[in-house]
Amino acid sequence: MEKIYLASKSKARKELLKKFGLKFKVIPAKVREKKLRGNLSYPQLVKHNACNKAKAAAAMVNEGVIIAADTICVQNGKIFGKPKNMRDARRMLKKLSSRPQRLYTGLAVIEKSRQGEKLALDHEETKVYMDKLSDLEISDYFKRVSPMDKAGSFDIQGNGAFFIKRIDGCFYNVVGLPIRKLYLMFKKLNLKFFILCLLTTAFLSGCSTEYNLVTKQEEKYYYSTDKEVQMGRSIDQQVQKEYKFSNDPLQQKRLQDIGNKIAAVSDRKEIDYHFQVLEDDEVNAVSLPGGYVYVNSGLLDKVSNDDELACVLAHEVGHIVARHSIKKLQAMQSYSVLRLLVAVAPGTGDLGSAADTAFTQFLLGYSREDELLADQLGARYARLAGYDPHGMITFLTKLQDINRRMPLQEKSYYKTHPYVPDRIRVVKQELGESIDFGDYINIEQKPHE
Repeated sequence: MEKIYLASKSKARKELLKKFGLKFKVIPAKVREKKLRGNLSYPQLVKHNACNKAKAAAAMVNEGVIIAADTICVQNGKIFGKPKNMRDARRMLKKLSSRPQRLYTGLAVIEKSRQGEKLALDHEETKVYMDKLSDLEISDYFKRVSPMDKAGSFDIQGNGAFFIKRIDGCFYNVVGLPIRKLYLMFKKLNLKFFILCLLTTAFLSGCSTEYNLVTKQEEKYYYSTDKEVQMGRSIDQQVQKEYKFSNDPLQQKRLQDIGNKIAAVSDRKEIDYHFQVLEDDEVNAVSLPGGYVYVNSGLLDKVSNDDELACVLAHEVGHIVARHSIKKLQAMQSYSVLRLLVAVAPGTGDLGSAADTAFTQFLLGYSREDELLADQLGARYARLAGYDPHGMITFLTKLQDINRRMPLQEKSYYKTHPYVPDRIRVVKQELGESIDFGDYINIEQKPHE
């Protein structure tokens, strides 16, 4: 297996390569970077510097793969590199926050062997929009983040994310190393091992085994809570664009107030929950990763009281607590969808497509086992929040009657839900009530413990 070398001391670049599973050695290249572009374009300038760094590092090893990069920030024809001192960093960030800027990163990859050297050279460009920062905000930021090793004096992967409004282009380019471009360069050089490494760990990075409080099992998650929240936020942004939301403030307040009470007693309080009403006649509700819950106005018209609505919301919160949405996305095994939901800039076409795909999956429902667990949790959380959990039973019975009268829709809320008697049995078990003969009709799952 070929060794890999990073011709850079950049902490962000080192962390990215580690995150994506590449084992490497750092050999900083001591070359004089070209600061003025002269007759060169900005892409040519960063590629020139990256190439020189890669060649200098390659001269220090007998064989292996060398990665080098150079990043500049450009605003109104002025190049901003790494600051010389804190005063320069302060002046730089103040200037950059006033108007959009573009980040250019040149990438050079050299494969060195006994047969010679093969070079791949490319660049990435990203446009960054910031909030205008005051002197006090900049001072506070510099107390938490050292700007000295960052082009433009800011980071996007850390505290800098709080004042970056949006980016057009590659997120990882702003971090300092455009991973997609690096992957394409590996393909160009036919570095199969490193290609496989990037593809595998890009999906599995952050994979962890956690004990799920509600399922009482050890479960494997490919994404942290932060990544899950980002997924939900990405899908929510697309929902905001494509669906009509209720303009009835009382309706929205009712939903939010009840939802907040349910969230407060749930087994997952490390995330913020968002409850919104969609203008749609279909009797439906859906939850997203990271705490997003939507209820159709058609469902609100059918609930008889707050108890029934609380049970519906508690059911959806149950899905979120048990992380059913994350497990469903992982089961899709669609790396491109998952990557886009957590990595790319809001507003891009690719993100919209990925968000649509994910939202459709949630509309189609979960497995019957997941639905039964959500019913059990729904009854539990409704009762803990001070609502009558029997509202779950009365609403389920009502829905059974509604569904018998209506043709099955592609995205019906109850398309994959278990038969109602089975669901009522689970709710009764959660409430400690006796089970009668009718509760065993059409039973499809084992009781949840």
